[in-house]
Amino acid sequence: MQAIVRLYSVIPDEIEKFLIHFFGNEFINISESSKLVENSASKSEKNNSESEKASSTKQWWQKEYPNPIEIVDIIGAYIENIEDYDLTMWISIDSGVFIKVTKENADELIRYFYERFPY
Repeated sequence: MQAIVRLYSVIPDEIEKFLIHFFGNEFINISESSKLVENSASKSEKNNSESEKASSTKQWWQKEYPNPIEIVDIIGAYIENIEDYDLTMWISIDSGVFIKVTKENADELIRYFYERFPY
């Protein structure tokens, strides 16, 4: 089982800016093992104005980690920079179950990772 981190944003290039800030030059190598996807508005929304179309475009990024303890670093970076980036983070350590990472639960999640995966 692999841990999964997903980032979501409606602001173009916001995820990439955060990842470059977090990974630095390693982002180029990391991008080969992760996904950055842009979902456009559905066909039924095509009649909206341009600004409404832009706001309905959502980017998301996903990376799978073979060792779940590895995601505590990106959780910490996300929480430390939560005011600087318009992102939402979701994590999964159990198949099909995702948890939204917030300021309120980040410390508990990190503690839980170290308790459940002490290696």
